[in-house]
Amino acid sequence: MSAYDLLTSVLPGFFYTQLFVTPSAPSTSCTGKTIIVTGANTGLGKEAARKFVELGADKVVLGCRNAEKGEAAKRDIEVSTGRNGVVEVWELDLGDYGSVGRFVERAKGLRRLDCVVENAGISESALVSLRGVPADTSKFVEVGGNESTITVNVVSTFLLALLILPKLQETAKLQGTTPNLTIVSSEFPERKDPSIFTALNDPSKAKMMDRYNVSKLLEVFACREIARLHPVSDLRVTLNFLSQSLPHQPTTKLVPLTTWWTDPGLCHSELQRDVPSSFRPLVNIFMLLARTTEVGARTLVHAALAGPETHGKYLSDNRVRACANLVEGAEGPEVQRRVWGELGGILEGIRPGILKVLDA
Repeated sequence: MSAYDLLTSVLPGFFYTQLFVTPSAPSTSCTGKTIIVTGANTGLGKEAARKFVELGADKVVLGCRNAEKGEAAKRDIEVSTGRNGVVEVWELDLGDYGSVGRFVERAKGLRRLDCVVENAGISESALVSLRGVPADTSKFVEVGGNESTITVNVVSTFLLALLILPKLQETAKLQGTTPNLTIVSSEFPERKDPSIFTALNDPSKAKMMDRYNVSKLLEVFACREIARLHPVSDLRVTLNFLSQSLPHQPTTKLVPLTTWWTDPGLCHSELQRDVPSSFRPLVNIFMLLARTTEVGARTLVHAALAGPETHGKYLSDNRVRACANLVEGAEGPEVQRRVWGELGGILEGIRPGILKVLDA
């Protein structure tokens, strides 16, 4: 991005969105519904879960790696909403494929499942420990056969999506509804390699300060390709996506500010703690314009309750928006096909036959 583009296009759009656009509060009733929100012990995930409880959901499951923090979030939601017995805390560690499988086995016992919001993930400087891995993913660390950010933000995210899809489809059939699967998802050079994921897992090529944004971009490609190959009329589930990221890294001489205000916008959340110290003064200035966590969480709830017209679409500020040029431009379809083809192969290696659910 050039300085001219930054000053004439990106910054004006950012200031307009932050100052004059406020996503409306969701009002769609969730009465009778069962909803899963991952990464729900704090930040936007917790606020989205709170909103689902306020909207009358029968059951809201918080998928959390840290059960203690999950229980604290549950108590906070119960106190603020006055509704007890609605929220449950289930352990989910996206750094462990076995944990994902156990989570889904438990979900199979639910009477129904109407919405899944996949909000969990780690950023490139995550300050999160994965099963004993040092809490600094600005360094290349392998987890589950891939670089840790790719495992958590991409592979496990879609492993969970495909494993839980039959339960959503079962609900569609029994209830006569269309359940939702929402994934909360800058140029990346690995797309030019013969194998994208092999390049991403090569420590000598890894640009870890870009890794979070790349992982979220991979989610966008994968979501779009699944939706292209499997329309909602066949899948019986609405798959949509929105993006949650912050400007953690200098990919050029300019901080890539475009990553700050992708939906749900610049918000107060736990992600600010991951910003490198050298950029915190700049971040603190922009945070003066930040939305509250509650306002940002409205976009997650809107996506989870949106209709089939959002299948395969990117949602921002509660509206369908166009994706970046890399995604929708001339190069996009081929990169999209390759990303899903390679990711599908990885998922088949973890759980043979998993892709058959898409054609069930």
